[in-house]
Amino acid sequence: MGKIALKRTSLYASGASPVNLLQARFYNEDCLVYDLEDSVPVQEKDAARLLVYNLVKYQRPTGKYVIIRVNGIYSEYIDEDLEAAVRAKPDAIRIPKVEHAYEVQKIAKRITEIEKAAGIEEGSIELWCNIESYLGVLNAREIAESDPRVVALALGAEDFTASMKAARTKASLEIFYARNAILMACRAAGVEAIDAVFSDINDVEGLKEDVKLTRNLGFDGKTVVHPRQVDVVNAAFTPSKKEINYALRVLAAIEEGKREHKGAVTIGGDMIDKPMELRAQTTLAQARAAGINV
Repeated sequence: MGKIALKRTSLYASGASPVNLLQARFYNEDCLVYDLEDSVPVQEKDAARLLVYNLVKYQRPTGKYVIIRVNGIYSEYIDEDLEAAVRAKPDAIRIPKVEHAYEVQKIAKRITEIEKAAGIEEGSIELWCNIESYLGVLNAREIAESDPRVVALALGAEDFTASMKAARTKASLEIFYARNAILMACRAAGVEAIDAVFSDINDVEGLKEDVKLTRNLGFDGKTVVHPRQVDVVNAAFTPSKKEINYALRVLAAIEEGKREHKGAVTIGGDMIDKPMELRAQTTLAQARAAGINV
């Protein structure tokens, strides 16, 4: 399937728009999400499903991690969505509005049944769970650990704030706890944490500030809804030259300390400890994944 390590950007492409579906492959997003849910009107659900199935199965874009977002777990479309999505063989299926671990387990069981019937390698299709309510946030750790197929949780801020009766603001204080709860659940489960959409596609400076916070908190990537957001988010999640150089200095100092049997190692007066070493290793791993020669 050509799975790639980076999940900095996840760009939605509406299953109701053939133009949108075809154009989406030409941007720099790491993950391409073909959408059958919110962006598809009720009267076009069947047509979108067929279109996305054929696109993923026969015209799959290269160099992308391909995801299909199905309709809600309790919707009338979920059975047909799963049947088509699994048989198309994407890298992952994205489930909206997950609130309980048993919901994920039910979906995973159904995917296994379809894989067996279609002669597809069992377990080859991964799951992303969208957390979009206060209940989903409260149960985030159980959801993240619910099934081996789960590789990522993604925060849906608009639905989450609606469930909380909260206002959605650019400062995003209303989702600060949800961000951290999901992030900690992901770290505990060893899966990736994907941050919420920044909905104002014309506010580039606002997006830069938002994604700076996202990265500093520790997220692995962010969902985007417009191609013009892709490069901004990718840049934020790609280590800078300064960060790479500092990481190299940290690791070099540690190696020198080992050779000289030093009990403590410093850089510019700062003591180097194990967390700094881990951060340096993570920085270099992210840089290499982005194709940077370090």
